[in-house]
Amino acid sequence: MRKFDTHLVQTCLVDPRQADLLQVIDPALLGRRVRAARRAGGLTQSQLGGDDVTVSYISRIESGQRRPDGRVLVKLADRLGIPVDSLLADPGDDHEAALRIEVDFAELSLETGEPQAALERLDVALSERLDGAPRELSQRARVLRARALETVGDIDTAVAAWEGLLAEDPHGTHALACGIALSRCHREAGDLGRAISVGEDLLRGLEDRDLGGGDEAVQLTVTVAAAYFQRGDTHHAVRLCKQAIVAAEVTGSPRARASAYWNASMMEHEQGMVAAAVPLAEKALALLGESRDSRNLARLRSQLGIMQMQLDPPALAEASRNLHDAETAMTESSASVVDVVRNRVAIARAQLMGGETREARETAHRSYEETRELAPVLAADALTLEGQAAAAEGDTEHARTLYKEAVLMLTGVGADRDAGQMWLELGALLESVGEVEASRDAYRSAAVAAGLHARHTVRSHALR
Repeated sequence: MRKFDTHLVQTCLVDPRQADLLQVIDPALLGRRVRAARRAGGLTQSQLGGDDVTVSYISRIESGQRRPDGRVLVKLADRLGIPVDSLLADPGDDHEAALRIEVDFAELSLETGEPQAALERLDVALSERLDGAPRELSQRARVLRARALETVGDIDTAVAAWEGLLAEDPHGTHALACGIALSRCHREAGDLGRAISVGEDLLRGLEDRDLGGGDEAVQLTVTVAAAYFQRGDTHHAVRLCKQAIVAAEVTGSPRARASAYWNASMMEHEQGMVAAAVPLAEKALALLGESRDSRNLARLRSQLGIMQMQLDPPALAEASRNLHDAETAMTESSASVVDVVRNRVAIARAQLMGGETREARETAHRSYEETRELAPVLAADALTLEGQAAAAEGDTEHARTLYKEAVLMLTGVGADRDAGQMWLELGALLESVGEVEASRDAYRSAAVAAGLHARHTVRSHALR
């Protein structure tokens, strides 16, 4: 063992081994661990420091600029509710224990809004250090990596990761969660047929094993329903959601009930019945508030804000509050890039409705820049909002340019409900700036995206 400072041991509450580790640990690594644990526990820097340590000192510890003494470290660990060893663990001491701590901290990073840091940590662990580790630890690390990939927006790689996990153990502990995530990823990527087939295969397997009534079965059902709805199979999607609500009420699980009510709310909303959708979303929000699912709580709050803008008259103040609360929560959770930007586009819309045209233009433009390579329909939505803000300021020429850019964004997108809605809105906007022919093309594209085609003309022939 390395030599340690006996004075340090005498003046703090750590043991000699911990004192030794404290002297040699990289302050940047220690700081990252303290920050991840604090955010996972929902503490501010002020709450962590209490009456003993200033906020500025906590900030320097978390940024790696200061190494705390043993007495301070013990107090911080106590307030964080974690062992001192989890902050000081030396990878060379116990291979498996060190790996578990690495995976634990990767999960903390993911749950507290640092998915890239989680991904980097997991990539190192999986490539260099998980050889010979217990299977459950290796599998947990791979599940977390797939979640992190989805969160940073690398959907194609996430799909491959979820497929690998599901194929390896189709009836294991993580199988349902992997299937739900895989179906969701296919839907996010626009492959609705695959999203439906993956989900339905899993649902049939649950029925065969009499496991169709649990929480995850309800989640899987509503995930499949969302894909059907996005594809335009509205009635079947609604039927699936009603089945999910019945099953969720039987289980009594707040999470399952929240998921069912949330999806039912989304479908009411998409069918134009906003007044009916808002109470369902509020009920789902209350139920989900009982859980610690910060990501989905933020997404639901965002969706409620979008609905509130569409009420007659709009509940703009409540909508803005929900959207900004969602934005704050998303930065500290495992929300994906698409979730974050979708919420920001909604904020831009609220700003435009409230007459804040300059702010709306800036917010919409930033949203477009972040999604133009990732989510073309969302990027097109951001462009049209920026165009509307420009038009509201009298800059019709720039609005026309932005609408045409949105058309180019949508041209390569497949036929689904979201694309059809976007084409429909673009048709009206292009017409408003005098682009009549482009407007007609957009309306035709909306019809195609919705699955509508012109019928063959039947000629009548007079009797001779």
